[in-house]
Amino acid sequence: MGLALQILGYVAAISLQVLILNAMRKGAWRRYPLLFVYVAFDLVTNVRDIQPRLTYDSLSAAEKHRYIMVYWWDERIIQALSFMLVISLIYRASTPTGPRRTLLLLLIGGSLLVALISLAVYYDTTITTGKWMTRWTRNMNFCAAILDLGLWATLIRSREKDQRTLMIAGALGLQFTAGAIGQALRDISHSMVDVSSVLIVTANLIGLYIWWQAFRLPQRTGAAPRDLSVKPAK
Repeated sequence: MGLALQILGYVAAISLQVLILNAMRKGAWRRYPLLFVYVAFDLVTNVRDIQPRLTYDSLSAAEKHRYIMVYWWDERIIQALSFMLVISLIYRASTPTGPRRTLLLLLIGGSLLVALISLAVYYDTTITTGKWMTRWTRNMNFCAAILDLGLWATLIRSREKDQRTLMIAGALGLQFTAGAIGQALRDISHSMVDVSSVLIVTANLIGLYIWWQAFRLPQRTGAAPRDLSVKPAK
């Protein structure tokens, strides 16, 4: 992306993240602690990345290497937090019965299995870290999008409609889908890097805005509307 777009993206993302954290500070962070940690970590990495990202061309080879290594480690942590967040929301939304704990173990085990298999398939010391990490994060985002779809279906079926969690899940689904598509485009052709960057950044900003609205507005819950087309038996 151009310098102006990069600066605009950083300003918009950091502003929205500060607004989200401030809105959650009023009490929502207790109900969504992993989301609070996710946004806080992303904020810290954004602030730290501004200087090396905007002056990348003027950095020495050693500084570029250090920045790239830190950047991809941040991506690994973000991916882990993303999965933990979705799994925690699925666990919260699921029926509190005996199989609930089994479901949690299956989700955690399945996520770790996918992550390890993808890592084993794509890890390659003969190519750059960015090349194989792009493929790994593509798979992770795709898997996270599937989990989020399951979360969305669970929330829709629930009699008690938790609008805030629905908004959180919707924003996550948007970010995961854009991330998977964007990383796939980058892997197809280097000429698609700018297009994929705009796609990913735009989806992330929309997701952050949805989260801000979710926590800025009062929490709304309610039972699913009754089906009035069926008359009760007399």
